[in-house]
Amino acid sequence: MRTIVICSGGLDSVSLAHRIAAEHELVGLLSFDYGQRHRKELDFAAACAHRLGVPHQIIDITGIGQHLTGSALTDDVEVPDGHYAEETMKATVVPNRNAIMLAIAFGLASAQKADAVAVAVHGGDHFIYPDCRPGFIDAFQKMQDEALEGYGTVQLLAPYVNVPKAAIVTDGAKHGTPFGETWSCYKGGARHCGRCGTCVERREAFHLAGVDDPTAYADPDFWRAATSRFSAEEVR
Repeated sequence: MRTIVICSGGLDSVSLAHRIAAEHELVGLLSFDYGQRHRKELDFAAACAHRLGVPHQIIDITGIGQHLTGSALTDDVEVPDGHYAEETMKATVVPNRNAIMLAIAFGLASAQKADAVAVAVHGGDHFIYPDCRPGFIDAFQKMQDEALEGYGTVQLLAPYVNVPKAAIVTDGAKHGTPFGETWSCYKGGARHCGRCGTCVERREAFHLAGVDDPTAYADPDFWRAATSRFSAEEVR
């Protein structure tokens, strides 16, 4: 299938891009600038597109993002440290972000005669992000089937939606993903902080997958204490 991958530049979406390039016809990477404080990840998305030899398009939706207030990812709100299962991590929710991005991506895919849009939402996000759950993915596909009826048929590929991040690391390693060329940290500093939810999850995922983690963390051991009190349970 001719497939567009939504790529933030993070571990999950870059791994997905390498997977799609191996299994389908990757026609391009699509990124969004919604005013995120860690927008340096977009440079990693651009590098991924260059590496895979496909176009990279960044859609500027900062005008929308500035109205989606209250998130630590867009506002002057402190990014919490800890595990995704903690209540404090709700501060990282950007309301309806994935729905907005996917709606744009599907319009683009239809216009470009692509067969599919691939997105790297995954099981580990189910705690706090409702637009990363299987129910959302299924509902969005049904909505788009109606929205594009008579104009095109675009499939939503979300191969990681029912798996934990460790499985993504395993899959990424299988498809030769250069993990050191991905960015996850929500704080957007010179190197990964090692303490925010996505850093903790990233570090834990490499450990559980038994894959060497090439990431330089400011606090490389914080994840052990942060994960010791929790066990992942999927929300469906």
